[in-house]
Amino acid sequence: MIQKSSKITLLAIALVLMSFTVSYAHATEYTFKVHNKGKNKIVKLLVSEDGKEYKQFDIGYGIDAGETATLVWDKSTDNGACEWWFKAAFDDNEESKPVKFDFCEKNLVLEIQ
Repeated sequence: MIQKSSKITLLAIALVLMSFTVSYAHATEYTFKVHNKGKNKIVKLLVSEDGKEYKQFDIGYGIDAGETATLVWDKSTDNGACEWWFKAAFDDNEESKPVKFDFCEKNLVLEIQ
């Protein structure tokens, strides 16, 4: 009887641990940080895999001068390339020069000026 209850307890523990693993796997997000080293607020981030066609990256209300924001990649990019081109649009209608970043690098911080 003791052995049967031990097996049931171990099975229950295994199921609980598996449920944590599954929920953690679904919660994984790919993030990176953007630090605005400029004097003006960043109002748009533009991203491109090829450096030719840019799409807008959602940054909410923008990134103030001196601020660092943590951004999350859309799940649709999970199987995409590591290297992406970025440029910023500022509140004075100026754009930064495009720069290529490697997003496979851990703890990446984009410094935009």
